[in-house]
Amino acid sequence: MTEGNQPISTAAATPSNASDLWTACVERLAQEIPEQQFNTWIRPLQATAAADGAKVVINVANRFKMDWIRAQYSQRIAVLLESIHGRPVVVELALAPREGPSRTSPAPRNAQEQVLAELPDLAPPETSNNINSQRNRLNPALTFSSLVEGSANRMARAAALHVAGSLGQLYNPLFIYGGVGLGKTHLVHAIGNHLLADRPNAKILYIHAEQFVTDVVKSYQRKTFDEFKERYHSLDLLLIDDVQFFANKERTQEEFFNAFEALLARKSHIVMTSDTYPKGLADIHERLVSRFDSGLTVALEPPELEMRVAILINKAAVENAVMPEEVAFFVAKNVRSNVRELEGALRKILAYSRFNQKEISIQLARDALKDLLSIQNRQIGVENIQKTVADYYKIKVADMYSKKRPASIARPRQIAMFLAKELTQKSLPEIGELFGGRDHTTVLHAVRKIGAERQVNTELNQQLHVLEQTLKG
Repeated sequence: MTEGNQPISTAAATPSNASDLWTACVERLAQEIPEQQFNTWIRPLQATAAADGAKVVINVANRFKMDWIRAQYSQRIAVLLESIHGRPVVVELALAPREGPSRTSPAPRNAQEQVLAELPDLAPPETSNNINSQRNRLNPALTFSSLVEGSANRMARAAALHVAGSLGQLYNPLFIYGGVGLGKTHLVHAIGNHLLADRPNAKILYIHAEQFVTDVVKSYQRKTFDEFKERYHSLDLLLIDDVQFFANKERTQEEFFNAFEALLARKSHIVMTSDTYPKGLADIHERLVSRFDSGLTVALEPPELEMRVAILINKAAVENAVMPEEVAFFVAKNVRSNVRELEGALRKILAYSRFNQKEISIQLARDALKDLLSIQNRQIGVENIQKTVADYYKIKVADMYSKKRPASIARPRQIAMFLAKELTQKSLPEIGELFGGRDHTTVLHAVRKIGAERQVNTELNQQLHVLEQTLKG
């Protein structure tokens, strides 16, 4: 079945390739999940598929792992398997046979895996938190207290806290947008967890837009729209990630519009995230875009230097490691784009430190991140920024150095100065020199002006986002 003009699946499995379903699913998960988590939870799993691909049984070492896989990964696994197979796939978790280690079972890769492999075959107590996390798909670790606050997310965090404390009132819907890895998903989970702490019986659902699409397709295939409506129209809080995935999916947009109206009518709250602001969404019906834009729209920006430093120090502490402040500053100055890249850099440093049995220092960080640093130094320079910005705004590169001051030239020049300060290690005087020998105060004025405007001008913010992504390749 197709949704709009696009096929829902990438391929339809047949008896001859059903056994490859799990392999394809694992390859996709390896791209989505941090390496340490993947190696600990996903890599050791063994699975078998039915001949027609309609059912996949995943063998898990013990009940602890089984409950963790079910709560954290089973929904995503089901979505991926269905996408690959082209039809619904039943996912079943089963305890692996206990006759002894299989010859094909991978050996523990680290101490954490060894401990997990030796855990007794006992299920953890069924606490209300365990049951809730499975029902509403909330990650209990993503809370307001675990979110580092800074100017880049302060407004979005304040709005999210308000929603969590006064459901169905102001800021409905709340629309949060920003680039990859800036904390959108963390915020929506924090809203759900905050509400759940106050109202344990609240009907909350966190879902990715892809899963909503899948649920619409299943409802059409199985003629189960009464169950679909009962599920989505009776919520107290709907948290939905990446609504840009609704593009070109006519039936999905229709059903989401109906759910949206039903939830607002019963004074329930809707929180959405996207990679762009509502009016920047492509191939989404205007009536849906107008609903998205009818509440409060807030942006998440790339974290500023001090916030990046705090994130690194806090996340290192979670890993029981000490990140010296000077090392955190060094890493933060070189990894600027988003929190996910910061986490990746931190993982490399911690692994390098443990493997070499050396304390974390600037030199160790430099060694651990040498590939990343060499790519950044090679790809992003002031000259490259000037050329990219000139191309984007259709002016000559020479205008970047000239003394011309019409707005059509001065504005792109200021944007290029701002990006040069954000994306390179150049000082203000050095940037000024590369822009035709301008004084450092001119550069400072441009940086402050564009930085302030970005906070309130959604069109400028989107332009800067596009330029940043282009420059980072």
